[in-house]
Amino acid sequence: MSLVVPAEPMPLFTDADGVVRISGTRVTLDTIVAAYREGATAETIAEQYPSLSLANVYTALGYYLRHQAEVDAYLQKRQHQAAQTRQENETRFPPLGVRERLLARRHSQG
Repeated sequence: MSLVVPAEPMPLFTDADGVVRISGTRVTLDTIVAAYREGATAETIAEQYPSLSLANVYTALGYYLRHQAEVDAYLQKRQHQAAQTRQENETRFPPLGVRERLLARRHSQG
């Protein structure tokens, strides 16, 4: 008797914003790869994110390991985009004095 091994769908998808996520969750590939790079096991990652199945964590890690150069380029691009967005937001809404302004507003209301 031979084992029939069906092809299973990849549990990764790219959302409308270009972010790669685990299907059926809001967890990003970025999150899984970062945890893995920090030494977390697949089991630990699945425990930290209850919406993830252990099988999907292993599949995502396998994808990362098979396509490391492409995933690393994607992650680098995402980091660059995040830095740009942060800089734009800080230009529009300077963070200096935010705490003081909030405290002043609180005291004037109460």
